[in-house]
Formats: sequence, C-alpha cells, structure tokens
Amino acid sequence: MGSLRIGSNGRYFVDEANEPTFWLGDTQWQLFRDFTAEDAAAVLERRKAQGFSAVQIMITGEGDGTKPNLDGETPWVGNDPATPNDAYFRGADAVVEAAGRIGMVLVLGVYHKTQLGTLPIEKARAYARWLAERWPNAPHVIWTAYPEASHRYVPILRELVAGLKEGEDQPHLITIHPDPSPASSSFLHEEDWLDFNMIQTWHDLPFNVPMVRADYSREPAKPVVMAEGGYETAPHTGTPWTPLNCRKQAWWSYLSGGHHSYGHHGNWTAPATWRGWIESPGALQMGICRQVLESLPQWWSLVPDQSLILSGEGEGEQQSVSARSASGAWAVVYLARRCRLVLEAAFSALPAQWVDPTTGERTTARPHGQSVKTPDGWEDALLLLER
Repeated sequence: MGSLRIGSNGRYFVDEANEPTFWLGDTQWQLFRDFTAEDAAAVLERRKAQGFSAVQIMITGEGDGTKPNLDGETPWVGNDPATPNDAYFRGADAVVEAAGRIGMVLVLGVYHKTQLGTLPIEKARAYARWLAERWPNAPHVIWTAYPEASHRYVPILRELVAGLKEGEDQPHLITIHPDPSPASSSFLHEEDWLDFNMIQTWHDLPFNVPMVRADYSREPAKPVVMAEGGYETAPHTGTPWTPLNCRKQAWWSYLSGGHHSYGHHGNWTAPATWRGWIESPGALQMGICRQVLESLPQWWSLVPDQSLILSGEGEGEQQSVSARSASGAWAVVYLARRCRLVLEAAFSALPAQWVDPTTGERTTARPHGQSVKTPDGWEDALLLLER
C-alpha cells in the first residue's frame, strides 16, 4: 500500500490506484519508543495478518516528549525539539520502513497536549518540517496531533501543519485526534488542511453512535474515524473492557457511516508483554468485522439508515444500528444485545443470514414476517439482508 486519499463522495479512503481501502486501525502509541525494531516489525506483521490496515503511533511516545527509548535515547537532545536526536529517530526509521514493506499505513502523532511546555509554538513549525523531511519516501504516513478539542490549540496546530507541508515532497493526509473528546470537527472541521475527522469516545459507549452520525452529516463531507474507544481489558469502573464492548464500538462506527480504530490496554501500559495481548479476542474480532463488511458488493457505498428498524432498536449501550448500500442491494443490522426487532417491510422480505460477530460463521435467518429475534445464546448478532 502506498498513500491514502479520500474517495469520491468524501466518506471513505482510496489507495494510489483509486481503489477503495478499508480502514481498520490499531493504537500502538509506544511503537517507536518502547519496542525493539524487531518486535515492532513483528507487531506490524501480526496486525496486518489480523486484518488491520492502519496503526496509530505517538512519535515520542505518551508523555511530554522527554522519556527515553529502550536504548536510553530521548527524542530531543537536551529535551529541546529544536535539536532532534538522530539516535532516537533511527529506531523510528526502522519502524517506518517495516510498515512500508508490508503495506501498513502509519498515523504518526507529531504533538500531544502534554507537550505544551516542552514544544512551544515558536519551535513547532521547524520541528514538524524536520519530521516531514525525515521520511520523504514514506507515502504510507498520515500526520496527526493530539490537542484538547479547544480553540486555544488552533495556532500551534496551524504552525505544525505549515511545517509538515513545507517539509514534504508529496502530499500526505492530515487529521487531528482530540484528547479528550469530543471531536476534531468540533473546532477544526472548516480548516481546509483537515482531510478527515477523528473522535475519541474512550469508554463512553452511549456517545459512539451520535458522535459518528454527527460527523457523517457535516458539510463538506469528510471521513470520520472513531480513533480511540475503550481499551480491551482496561479496568473501566472496576470492570475490564470486554471483547463485546470492543465489537459494539466497531460495528456502531462502521454502520453509522464512519471508520474505526481498536486498542488493547497493554499497548501502552505493558508493551513488553505484546506476545500475549496481540492475540486478544477483541483484536481477532475486529478482523471478522472487516471480512464481513468487505464481502458486501461496493461496501464503501454504505449509507446509515435507522429507518430499516421500525421498533426494538434500543438505546445507549444497547442500541442496534442499521445501514444499507446506496443502491439498496443489501442491508446490515447490528443487534447489540439479545432482542427482537421489527424491520421495514421491503428489506424484511429479502433473503437473510445471521452472522456471529465472534466467529464470522453464517446461518440462514428466518424472520417471522417483519420480526427477527437474535439467536439463542449470542451476546450480540449481525443480520445481513441481500437481494
């Protein structure tokens, strides 16, 4: 995979051949700092095999940019971004090259709000220009930053973007990942350099659907990525985040008209244990989500359409969502819980299949008129309706 661009209707991604490209992201914030080059390459290769197409990385790792990598090298000599440390960035070079070899998109964070004191605005443009010049032959790189969703950060973001554009010899997509919520669109949507939006709902499940839908409805149309949900196994309110929670957020993102990025708690809290968490159930089920959606003809033409559900859709953490193709050739309904739905008559008459979101296995669905009930024993379910 080379560079990514925005598709014709402004809602999906295409590759250098203008072919639609599925976005399934993974958060690997520490990949430049807390992994050896060999382990980082292995992580990328395994995620690629699992169906992930993009990996989100903080260039200096989490924190203010002063922490060293495994070799004891900090990103900046004397903790000054005006003097980037070549020894630190040689490790980053290896990861960028490894991703390019296997066709993995890297979403590289050039700035975080915790660097407010270490990366001042007067040094931002030169530092960003240096980063862009560092990787001139990396079309698979996308640039991002992690400010609060506040207008106070707009000046430094504009300086960073100016530096990136001055330093690159070919255009790269640029997005902003707000930390914390709500969304880049809440303060940057009209910026002409913002190629697509990102949102961060973290573990607030009820926010997922309305936030993606809100960005989907904005003009001009831009893709929206739900870029940071709850981390699998993270102890939210004392209860570990489950694969079911991960699945809910992913299916809600895609069927609400957006794209999705997954994350495991260990990616930034226990990088050295990656051989264990790389095979987590939630990550594997993200690949199943991609397989199901890509099996649909012209999957990129998906249109969110809750009118397919006449009753029983639920709300909040238990909401069922639906979408259809632009041509009406198929529809998809995700049921976030065991329940009964009443479907719109035209679609309820189509041949239907149940898909188990945990395995991808399909069985024939036999609705009772316009009413469907999730299979016994399933936590959630997917209903495919195709002409």
